[in-house]
Amino acid sequence: MKITLRPSPNFNERKGPLDMLVLHYTGMETGDAAIERLCDPEAGVSAHYVVRENGDILKLVDEDKRAWHAGVASWQGDEDLNSRSVGIEIVNGGHDWPAADGSLPAYPDAQIEAVTELALGIIERWSIPQTRVVGHSDVAPARKADPGEHFPWQQLAASHIGLWPHEAGDASQPVPTSLKTIGYDIGDLKAAITAFQRRWLQHRTDGLDDGEVRARASAVAKLYSAG
Repeated sequence: MKITLRPSPNFNERKGPLDMLVLHYTGMETGDAAIERLCDPEAGVSAHYVVRENGDILKLVDEDKRAWHAGVASWQGDEDLNSRSVGIEIVNGGHDWPAADGSLPAYPDAQIEAVTELALGIIERWSIPQTRVVGHSDVAPARKADPGEHFPWQQLAASHIGLWPHEAGDASQPVPTSLKTIGYDIGDLKAAITAFQRRWLQHRTDGLDDGEVRARASAVAKLYSAG
């Protein structure tokens, strides 16, 4: 795996243990525009890595430093996730820059292969629990939609990056209970359900609480309870 250095000045010292991995899409028109912003001191944002569509990886911030990618976010009761996480920005226009037909742009195979190899190394180096591999929308459901409902979470889980349920859940289990067990902030329940759907029920993002959502949320909560 080849990693090119592209240092960003936007970082500081961590204020807690590193035990999370946060995946993002860049959500900008081009990768170059996103990288320029992530390295602009006036923008005040950054990430540890950027992965281009062709699989090229840029390192912007050392992993032991606190990059500024998560913003106001929480997971499993923890806040200041910038201090606790490594952030990977994946070049993709996302919801703001869709494909010509209006659909969400695809993640090329080469890009996902690079993300997989990079993420596995980070998880191993820092002993990151599978329950703390998240998307930006998981930790900031009322603000963010990335990496989006087209991101191949199930494929990554098959490579031991995050978890994926393979058994049916209990449709009688209340959604708020399950989502809280997983780690979501349920202060805005509809936003939390939508974020959950973007990851584990990707054919819909309506934020509705019904039997399908309850069953899947229960199945994921069971996985998370088991670690």
